[in-house]
Amino acid sequence: MPRAIILIDHGSKRESANAMLESVADLVRERGLRNEPDLIVRVAHMELAEPSLAEAVASAVAGGATEIVVHPYFLATGRHVTEDIPRLADEVRAQHPSLVVRVTPPIGVHPLIADVVLARARE
Repeated sequence: MPRAIILIDHGSKRESANAMLESVADLVRERGLRNEPDLIVRVAHMELAEPSLAEAVASAVAGGATEIVVHPYFLATGRHVTEDIPRLADEVRAQHPSLVVRVTPPIGVHPLIADVVLARARE
């Protein structure tokens, strides 16, 4: 049963900012497919850009996904993470009652973040 990971961010009027999320999705897809050959990875934006979460879910479902993991591509647990994204996930559940939908914590504080900061500091 294919699982889909949907990375969701705020969205931007700048296409280059939205393209960064696509690049992250490509990395997740590349690494994820090593262990999960039918993994589906999509992106969504809350506002200012497409696709919306509903559109990304529809695409994943069309690709055969039966489980959706919504990952907030945010560092902190602000209002979007604690209120808006869970509300959007609830709307998706209502539209697709047989679909398993869960929301992960945001990137937040994670030991690997230190590695990223240190790598950027060496650039």
